[in-house]
Amino acid sequence: MGYNSLRPSEGGVGFKVSRETLDRLIIFEKLVRKWTASINLVSKRSLDELWVRHIVDSAQVFQVMAPIKGRWVDLGSGGGFPGAVVAILAIELAPELRVVCVESDQRKSTFLRAVSRETGANFSVVSQRIEDVPPLEADYLSARALAALPLLLELSERHLKSNGTGIFPKGESVASELTEARKNWRFHLESITSTTDPKSVLLKIGALTRA
Repeated sequence: MGYNSLRPSEGGVGFKVSRETLDRLIIFEKLVRKWTASINLVSKRSLDELWVRHIVDSAQVFQVMAPIKGRWVDLGSGGGFPGAVVAILAIELAPELRVVCVESDQRKSTFLRAVSRETGANFSVVSQRIEDVPPLEADYLSARALAALPLLLELSERHLKSNGTGIFPKGESVASELTEARKNWRFHLESITSTTDPKSVLLKIGALTRA
């Protein structure tokens, strides 16, 4: 069964999880739908595809990184993609992983804390601008739909350990973003085709240094 056919009723996130994990993700899905009525967590248009377009898409970020333990920092978490999804999956699949969601919007931060409380996913929420947060020493770092790659790398350098790994979902502009980023940065790169959108990729970046 492919990602695009997966639905919560079928138990699908693209890889095997327990019924308890799936139930937590369904609670999260319902919270996103409820809160989107009053704050813009996801576009109204994408609500019809919420499970695959946002939840399964975030789950593949976790799967690609295959974290074991340490600290995962999600920058600009917004509606919890991928940070909250990572934290929910980690309860079962990486119980020694600690997740930090950085979100400057106070209403979205309140939403994220509600998700943590109602799903039992014990992640922390930092309600500050990314640039103002003291270095978080991330082993893993993610950011989804936050900024172009050159700025993402600038933000990542502040919060990523020297031996840490960043992962950034990107769309059709990825080639031009990589060209710009390489003017000022050096890094190891693994580009992985997205399983939810063949036109998109996950950029897995390590050994990040200034050029």
